[in-house]
Amino acid sequence: MERDKTEVLADYVVVKALENGVSVIGLTRGEETKFHHTEKLDKGEVMLVQFTQNTSAMKIRGKAQILTKLGEIMSESEKE
Repeated sequence: MERDKTEVLADYVVVKALENGVSVIGLTRGEETKFHHTEKLDKGEVMLVQFTQNTSAMKIRGKAQILTKLGEIMSESEKE
């Protein structure tokens, strides 16, 4: 089942940093994927992010709790 474009663009992701220095990196759409935005979060900080016409993927680096409509994911620390 293919999802409607407006439904995809409405997808939100919540990222909660479980350690200092968690990176949330946005990646572009198109023929060539590139980094276009990076945010650093400290322990306890929460960021609500959304997929857009420019953002097709996100990379989370560091220990974080990630919540999506599909469920919860825990990323691991680079330090472990």
